[in-house]
Amino acid sequence: MSPAARRLATSLGVNIDAVSGTGPQGAVTINDVEHAAAAKPAAPKPVAQPGTKPTAADRAQQMRKSIAAAMSRSKREIPHYYLAEEIMLEKSLSWLTTRNAQRSIDERVLPAVLLLKAVGVAAQRFGEFNGFWREDGFEPANGVHVGVGISLRGGGLVAPAIHDVPEKKLDELMDDLTDLVARARSFSLRSSEMSDPTITVTNLGDQGVDAVFGVIYPPQVAIVGFGQPAERVCVIDGGIRVVTTVQGTLAADHRASDGHRGALFLAAINELLQQPDLLEK
Repeated sequence: MSPAARRLATSLGVNIDAVSGTGPQGAVTINDVEHAAAAKPAAPKPVAQPGTKPTAADRAQQMRKSIAAAMSRSKREIPHYYLAEEIMLEKSLSWLTTRNAQRSIDERVLPAVLLLKAVGVAAQRFGEFNGFWREDGFEPANGVHVGVGISLRGGGLVAPAIHDVPEKKLDELMDDLTDLVARARSFSLRSSEMSDPTITVTNLGDQGVDAVFGVIYPPQVAIVGFGQPAERVCVIDGGIRVVTTVQGTLAADHRASDGHRGALFLAAINELLQQPDLLEK
């Protein structure tokens, strides 16, 4: 055995005497050691004792399995279709800046809340995007409970619901969103918040992406995505201007709706964000 092969065997925990050499005159090569290491039975995983608290790594691993199972089911069962629309945010951001200037820091509302409210109101108007596909048929929801995609610090994603979004004022929604994010990241969500979403919103804008096309979480039938608001060159009233826009996207279930209705749904979200004062009510 060469010194290099011996060092590798030691580092990999391979029993040198049990390795059959394939080199000249039966010499053990590095390749032989690597094959022996690969053939070694894996060490058994430690079994958690009853009553022991799961670690952060345990929770993350279980979450990844749950996400994988749900997304695999979604792509297998749901005939997705995808639409996108560029939404101008100038009016919404200007209105929100003026509104927030009159309030203390802890009373200010984030732009994400305007997006949530617009989706909630639009989903109330276009009921085929707000509900569930069950037993080979669409089941409209009684209320609009918007699931909010929240990334967790240790990895993974949850999308708990904010209930009755169209009926709530912006300040209420801001409080609900702040509370939901805090409890999601401390693993203290209520079961109803995880099971109640009737439509989901995912917003990866702070991650620097232009657009996000989500995967529908079954049995829901739609998910709306928003990218990063950014300054872009647009033609407006025959002139060229630099304005702040965001890419709004829709992934929807073709069993419950079609592209024409999906386009109208996205257009309604756009229209609402051009009249932010109406979202205050």
